[in-house]
Amino acid sequence: MSLRPLGIDPSRCFIGGAWSPPVAGDTLPLHSPSDGSELCRIARGQADDVDAGVAAAHAALSGPWGRATAAERGRILYKIGQAVLERIDELARLEALDVGKPLKQARADVVALARYMEFYGGAADKLHGETIPYLDGYTVYTLRQPHGVTGHIIPWNYPMQIIGRSVGAALAMGNACVLKPAEEACLTALAFAEIARAAGLPDGALNVVPGLGAEAGAALSGHAGVHHISFTGSVAVGRLIQQAAGRNVVPVTLELGGKSPQLVFDDADLDAAMPFLVNAGVQNAGQTCSASSRILVQRRVYDHVVDRMAERYAALQAGPALSDLDLGPLVSGRQKEIVEGFIGSGADLEMAAQGQIVDDAPPGGAYVAPVLFAGVAPMHRLAQEEIFGPVQVIIPFDSEEEALDIANGTSFGLVASVWTENGARQMRLAKHLRAGQVFLNNYGAGGGVELPFGGTGLSGHGREKGFEALYGFSTLKTVAALHG
Repeated sequence: MSLRPLGIDPSRCFIGGAWSPPVAGDTLPLHSPSDGSELCRIARGQADDVDAGVAAAHAALSGPWGRATAAERGRILYKIGQAVLERIDELARLEALDVGKPLKQARADVVALARYMEFYGGAADKLHGETIPYLDGYTVYTLRQPHGVTGHIIPWNYPMQIIGRSVGAALAMGNACVLKPAEEACLTALAFAEIARAAGLPDGALNVVPGLGAEAGAALSGHAGVHHISFTGSVAVGRLIQQAAGRNVVPVTLELGGKSPQLVFDDADLDAAMPFLVNAGVQNAGQTCSASSRILVQRRVYDHVVDRMAERYAALQAGPALSDLDLGPLVSGRQKEIVEGFIGSGADLEMAAQGQIVDDAPPGGAYVAPVLFAGVAPMHRLAQEEIFGPVQVIIPFDSEEEALDIANGTSFGLVASVWTENGARQMRLAKHLRAGQVFLNNYGAGGGVELPFGGTGLSGHGREKGFEALYGFSTLKTVAALHG
């Protein structure tokens, strides 16, 4: 796989604006989810490489990047966004090959990355402090200032989007970043670093260290020279990262997934709801933190919803990423085994429908046909645990109170959706659903770069996206002047 047109060398780390071989000289194979072949070899960055990245970030803060005004940072981020759009075809193909997602979804991710850069470029000089009325003879005001060096550990399912919402916000606030992408899918992270450098981002403002989570990720999360950690991934790893950062008393933003419900009442506009009910569960082959894996349906319309969802499921096709079908493969053979284990645990359930894997799908690919289970008990494993694959369950309910109890009956709390024409019910449920985002008669709001995103419970804490992300990537300083 040639990466020369994008100017990147995946066998190296990107540190201080240059491509550097890992100190230990080790590399890792990167395999195609579509056919299992080796795409290339990537750098196996370790603690020494993280040290170099953190040192380069500190140097950037002492240099031109640290002296840049908010307006200057904004101009650079906007230029990066435009440069990303100029490479949309190359980046989309790279993401599709690396992650396994269909080309149309990969293109949407490129557009989202550019939009994040545009949004945070425009927001960089618009985050203000405030004056506080105080005692006579005092003037008191607050300043929003960067943490300093921020560490970013991102997953393999949406590399470009999560770079945008995490690194974009951190750079807008004037932080310098060290990014550890997932070892399963790191190519667009490396490509982004080169694009950002070419667009004028000063050396050291963004450093990328590929490698294993247990090595590079652990070194970054526990590094004494890092002042804030942002992590998106599993609950188990999130706990480890928070513990490591806690030893340095470093703030952490965690986005750890969910078991997000959609509540469908008997007065819902089912024609409008149906695409959201299915697509929110199978997009990116279900490998989405905010995937809607639980569909709660009021009993009066339950059979009708099951039939209509089953009809859509039966038409879904999974195949190679570049075939641009409804679903691509899962990211790896290991993830396929995990998802198939979940599906096997539903052997006692009613399988309402199953999609198809196309006949020409390569045998080495990590393909799983999407599965819809009906009549699932709220406490069943498939209704409680995050599957991270194309599996949805339908759960019946009778009353609004029962629906709320079921919806809030997991350890997660990331996203929820309510389908009803009853305005009072919309407001009640929006208030009482345990979720960081609640959508009324829609789901996901088209990506929502501007919309604060994050969860409660095992879904994590802190907020990304929108202006809230800028607050998280900054520290508040109070200045009190006594002048008489």
